[in-house]
Amino acid sequence: MLLVFNLVKRMHAKAPTGKQYHIACGRGDLAEYLLVPGDPDRVPRISRFWDTANEVSSNREFRSFSGSYKGVSVSALSSGIGPACMSIAVNEASNVGVHTFIRVGSTGAIQRGIACGDVIISSAAVRLDCTSHCYIMPEYPAVANYEVLLALIEAAESLGIKNYHVGVTATTADFYAGQSRPVQAGDVSEAASLLPTLQKAGVLNLEMETATLYTLASLYGLRAGAVCAVYNNLITSEFKPGAGEETAIKIANEATKILSEWDAKKRKSKKSCFFPSLLKSK
Repeated sequence: MLLVFNLVKRMHAKAPTGKQYHIACGRGDLAEYLLVPGDPDRVPRISRFWDTANEVSSNREFRSFSGSYKGVSVSALSSGIGPACMSIAVNEASNVGVHTFIRVGSTGAIQRGIACGDVIISSAAVRLDCTSHCYIMPEYPAVANYEVLLALIEAAESLGIKNYHVGVTATTADFYAGQSRPVQAGDVSEAASLLPTLQKAGVLNLEMETATLYTLASLYGLRAGAVCAVYNNLITSEFKPGAGEETAIKIANEATKILSEWDAKKRKSKKSCFFPSLLKSK
């Protein structure tokens, strides 16, 4: 493990620009509030709702924009697909000053009452991602920061969005066998029996990044939340790519503004945690 850390340090030291090795961002390039889609093409779609936006970098799957939304400095950085890529995004973005992460993703629902075009706000995530196990034992929980979770719910309500769900997500390490989709090897994976178990446990959806984000953010003392658009339902076989994406984007952007307002309240009141009655203070 020490060898890996030393290798990363050497890679950073060799970069003459002082940029992070993968995301190609340095201090001042990203705002403290960061929206994290998986798809690099979703970054400009997120920034379309901002007051100002400029592309910062594009390297591999990591594309970033910075700007402002309703007067709040904000950035967006794509993580690419999968938990290992999300780990890179969290490690390197936090190295340059990001303290709040909101995943803006897509997902597959596993409960019948969730339709394509709905959005899911993840309160916690089942750690089937494997990547987070490199950082801490599997019993450690992957949970959203409560302030970010509340801000996402507040954003949905303030925008008049009705088709949102709040609950537990499962993050898998694979899109195909890992999520019980048919593969050439046949039905040989443990995931085939896992899906009914997750359904009975009330898990809402499957995706590939949230548990990694939540685990690392908790370990590093950062804040994280996630809102995902439902593109398909694995139970009903409904599949509508792109459905609900704009809704998830609007919620994430608005949550950033709400968090900024709450953070200002905390600073003014000299409080370290947000609580509802703080909003009544002058």
